[in-house]
Amino acid sequence: MSAGAPSFEADDEARTQLIVDTLADAFAPLMEADPVAFRGKYRTMARDPHAFYRGSAGLFYADMTAEQGQAIDDAWVDERSGRIWVHGDLHVENFGTYLSDDGRLVFDVNDFDEAYLGRWTWDLMRFAASLALVGWQKALPEQDVRDLVGRYVAGYLDQIEDYRGAADDAAEFALHLDNTEGPVHHALVQARQRRRADLLDESTVRLDGVRIFRDDPSVRRLPDEERAAVEEAYRRYLDTIPEDKRPRRRLFHDLRDVVGKSGFGIGSAGLPAYNLLIEGNSEALDNDVVLSMKQANVPAVSRFVDTGAVDGYFEHEGHRTVVSQRALQVHTDPLLGWTELDGVGYVVSEVSPYEVDLDWTGLTEPDEIAAVVGLLGRATAKIHCASDEDSEQDLVDFQVEEAVAASVGDRRAELQEWLADVALAYADRVRADHALFVAAFREGRIGVSST
Repeated sequence: MSAGAPSFEADDEARTQLIVDTLADAFAPLMEADPVAFRGKYRTMARDPHAFYRGSAGLFYADMTAEQGQAIDDAWVDERSGRIWVHGDLHVENFGTYLSDDGRLVFDVNDFDEAYLGRWTWDLMRFAASLALVGWQKALPEQDVRDLVGRYVAGYLDQIEDYRGAADDAAEFALHLDNTEGPVHHALVQARQRRRADLLDESTVRLDGVRIFRDDPSVRRLPDEERAAVEEAYRRYLDTIPEDKRPRRRLFHDLRDVVGKSGFGIGSAGLPAYNLLIEGNSEALDNDVVLSMKQANVPAVSRFVDTGAVDGYFEHEGHRTVVSQRALQVHTDPLLGWTELDGVGYVVSEVSPYEVDLDWTGLTEPDEIAAVVGLLGRATAKIHCASDEDSEQDLVDFQVEEAVAASVGDRRAELQEWLADVALAYADRVRADHALFVAAFREGRIGVSST
């Protein structure tokens, strides 16, 4: 590790208390409302250091904004590059495929629940630390991890330069079937082979000539009053779909069934959610559409930065999540929108059959991983640069690629070395934190019982 590398050392008891307090600050109401869901979340986080890292974004930002961490990336940000749209929870498992609103399969960053305004370096640091954790779990030597971080940064900076020097259509850059290879291409091929009818057959049954949701342990039938409230929230959501993305067919959007839904991932534990079945673009049963209506949560970044100029821009967290995703993705899910239920913001999006996450299980050799992380670096640059003055929102009113380039200057190699130092140091911190978390959870200090 180079001289002057960052240190995240801390007293074990003080660190344990920070972990406990940070999780309580982020999740206390949800833990109280659904302790069983959080017991499952925390057991998943206890599985390994990377699972803990995925579920504790707030701890990362507590470290990045604390007194000892404030200056970590000061040399790499200025007034502009220190306040751009960031993903907020970028890690190696937050990439996958989706079907864009122009009908093409895209490999891109996914899961924008934590998106907010912050430093451009935060997404890179969070990803690089995740990469270092995965590299450790795969027993890769430190130099290989450094090289992989460098490859990720190189992909990011190469795409920044492409945006700076290319014509107007550079904003249309995306990872498609025709410009990818290896595991990324394989994920796109998998997505292409999926069928909407298969997803529908898994989650619905046919009754009296129409589809309704299949009853299973993950769904809940709603009492009349709750169902009526959800149906009204759905009608309000329809008005948030952009005019140019609203289907013209009369039948589309007719609501067929509604259920409460559980069983989401680490980040969504305890959040109320519903699935809605709507008519597709004809009366044929194989093009019906399943929508997810999920309560939006407060993004981790916002708990540690000045939110005064940002919060007033949004009606609620559901609105914030959707505006963020539309800013960060050039072609979003055409049915993405927001609504409100009982005074709380919800995000509505399609449960798509074409979503395939990047599978890291078989990625073991550094050369193969390097080819992947280079593309992930480009995908990271894409979301940053899509969210500037060319997008529909006006919270970032400058060209991000120019701001990042100005912050880096001619220090490309220095940035790669610095980010590798941060990644390795913070991965060490996460592994130690994971052990402290497991001990605290077993001792009943985290807010829900471990039994």
